[in-house]
Amino acid sequence: MKIKTLKLEIPKETNCILGMTHFIKSIEDLYEALADSAPAIKFGIAFCEASGPCLIRTEGNDNELIQIAAQNAMNIGAGHSFIILMKNGYPINVLNRIKLVPEVCRIFCATANPVEVIVVTTEQGKGILGVIDGLAPKGIEGEQEKKERKEFLRKIGYKL
Repeated sequence: MKIKTLKLEIPKETNCILGMTHFIKSIEDLYEALADSAPAIKFGIAFCEASGPCLIRTEGNDNELIQIAAQNAMNIGAGHSFIILMKNGYPINVLNRIKLVPEVCRIFCATANPVEVIVVTTEQGKGILGVIDGLAPKGIEGEQEKKERKEFLRKIGYKL
């Protein structure tokens, strides 16, 4: 058994959702969940098929994001994993719909931060042990940082 970390390629101003699912129709159901949730988003999805021809299945409405998602999926190589790259929207806009896709088993992360995926390789194949999402904390927020956080959420329209 070998364990290694892989850095995901996440373009600037792009969010990533990494998860596990269990069936080939997941790729189309994920496409529909994204398109129905936030019609203005641009996205690419890649799904690692875990049986039969074991192909990386792709969908989306942005060719560049589809290609980058496919390359990330190829690098991870864990059966039944999927990756979504999206612009012009945030995971908060689509995450509940993705979680409601019947085939989705787990979400590892939903972020715009740098991501490292911890992958284990065995004789059978690969699996995702977990992720490192972003950077380690540098301290505890004070009153000024609380004020800035609250102002930011209101500025982008997520709080009144």
